[in-house]
Amino acid sequence: MNLQSKRIAVTGAAGSLGAAVVRAALDAGATVAAIDHAPIAAVDSKNLHEFGGVDLSSAEAAEKAFTTIGEKLGGLDALVNVAGTFRWEKLEGGKLATWDLLFNVNLRTAVAASMAALPLLVRSRSGRIVNVGAAGAVKAATGMGAYAASKAGVFKLTEALAEELKDRGVTVNAILPTTIDTPANRKDMPDADFSRWVKPEQIADVILFLLSDQAQAVTGALIPVAGRT
Repeated sequence: MNLQSKRIAVTGAAGSLGAAVVRAALDAGATVAAIDHAPIAAVDSKNLHEFGGVDLSSAEAAEKAFTTIGEKLGGLDALVNVAGTFRWEKLEGGKLATWDLLFNVNLRTAVAASMAALPLLVRSRSGRIVNVGAAGAVKAATGMGAYAASKAGVFKLTEALAEELKDRGVTVNAILPTTIDTPANRKDMPDADFSRWVKPEQIADVILFLLSDQAQAVTGALIPVAGRT
């Protein structure tokens, strides 16, 4: 996939999936702004701009980050909202704080980043937003209520924003991964068959297609990326 000259912002860039998207975008020729609340591992590339310590649940912090990104990159062509987290917790005996956490990290960051990036993306004649949802939000299982609700919010954000922007040259899509093959998931589920899980690099390939010129006709889509699960 050729993303030569594209300027792309990736949130959650310090995580396994975010880092895979950053690497894939750099390999495809893009200039990348890597954003996370945590420090970002150094990558030897003149096309990478690192923005660690950014709280994207704050509108002010998001606006400040994307203003700087626009200045450093000379604009912005795409935003990939990867930032997210997971908690398994039943409603009985659970805590409202868990719902607040998952709403803030999984949905609010995508909303704040999208709001802050929109002026830049609209000025690009081929703007792209790709959100990371979750296949597990289509039907919530026991202990998945808070997580599924926050990711279902990502679905509706994607659909609404795609309609809002469809006549302004910006496409908005979401991918819905199943269990991702990450070190954290392997640790939490040591008896699982890891070969059936979807790999971060495979998800990154789908995201890169949605960022490309070839995906101009795709918007408002919720695309499962399920591996063999």
